[in-house]
Amino acid sequence: MPGSDVRTTARMRIGIDLGGTKIEALAIDRDGVELTRHRIDTPRDDYNATISAMVGLVRLLEEKTGLVGTVGAGIPGSLSNKTGLVKNANSTWLNGRPLNRDFGAALGREVRIANDANCLAVSEATDGAAAGKRVVFGVILGTGCGGGVAINGQVHNGPNGVAGEWGHNPLPWQRPEENPGPACYCGKHGCMEMWVSGTGVALDYRQSTGRQKTAREIITDFEAGDAIAAAVVERFEDRLARGLANVINILDPDVLVLGGGLSRTQHLYESIPGRLSAYVFGGEADTPVLQAKYGDSSGVRGAAWLWPEG
Repeated sequence: MPGSDVRTTARMRIGIDLGGTKIEALAIDRDGVELTRHRIDTPRDDYNATISAMVGLVRLLEEKTGLVGTVGAGIPGSLSNKTGLVKNANSTWLNGRPLNRDFGAALGREVRIANDANCLAVSEATDGAAAGKRVVFGVILGTGCGGGVAINGQVHNGPNGVAGEWGHNPLPWQRPEENPGPACYCGKHGCMEMWVSGTGVALDYRQSTGRQKTAREIITDFEAGDAIAAAVVERFEDRLARGLANVINILDPDVLVLGGGLSRTQHLYESIPGRLSAYVFGGEADTPVLQAKYGDSSGVRGAAWLWPEG
């Protein structure tokens, strides 16, 4: 509906989760009830094809529902407030591109774009595990390690568009054997992303054993009582607690919500809350650590909720 005022005519919200391997689109009604969804492979390394794929998903969902929707998208990066171009995306073909403008022009209406971890925080603050909480810090523990902030249910970007990017802060209170830490794709060493992501857990296991396993396999071994995997998980949980304590020291959010593949490790919710007080300034840490209610759908739901007004 090019040229129409979608904000006043829309009866649903559409969210798009633009990942490195897949693009998922979800339509929800004004109450957050899912109407339909669809997923396709990402056209990797092809910017124009990526935009066309996103437009196609919006058209498909609107055709399936017979409704027009507002459109929000979560991306593995952020928009520069200075240039309007994508930066810090690990889907590198997006970097330096005016995705917000190009996607909106191709679709024929205004779109809203935010970092995918911010979308998770918005989703969980709106009607998820942190519903009703004022300040929510959302964590993605997946292949990488992302973070985002929602305040009163809306994205907090900051003037540099990097609010919540704890994954590219160094691991705090490093042990001698942790310094300088693994090299990160950002060009620095010892970033949180290289310690508490699936990539980081697998790297720790390989360095400890000389064997290659995925993070999921390591967690499965841990849950089965394997001692070597247990040592890797022990280090992972201690490092995660140190990183989250740093977040509490700076932001002191009302709740910490974990998403991404590693967030399914139920032992985290028994272990991490009790570890935080050893690192939080003053020794008091009552911040709840919760699993994302919507799991892998939190990002795409949060993208839809980038249009909060009904």
